[in-house]
Amino acid sequence: MQQVKFKSIDEFIEFLPDDERKITVFLMNLVESNMVNFTRKLSYNVPFYSKNKAICFIWPASVLWGKKKTYEGVRFGFNQGYLIPDELNYLERGGRKQVYWKDFKSIGEIDEATLKAYLFEALEIDKLSK
Repeated sequence: MQQVKFKSIDEFIEFLPDDERKITVFLMNLVESNMVNFTRKLSYNVPFYSKNKAICFIWPASVLWGKKKTYEGVRFGFNQGYLIPDELNYLERGGRKQVYWKDFKSIGEIDEATLKAYLFEALEIDKLSK
């Protein structure tokens, strides 16, 4: 159960601590400048992006799922991550079968070119799900 309920993206962003806010806004801008005709909505109190199906999400650690933080920074997740070729072992899997992610603790950790390549791959996978 979540402890917060945001009514808007702005309310969500205002809630975040400064370090997570900067990373989150950076990642949102990266996604939104590289996707067209997408839908962004708050699900589980974080932004999810979709076209035909859910493609990716941005989940700051301060927006808890449960009672305690389980990671630091901001998690960028791919809903169909298991379908993305990952020869670089860039994405983390944990014990998950479908959703894969990458955690960022600073903007400096974000390799834009690599993340965009994975995003474009996720968009191609989404096209096939029509």
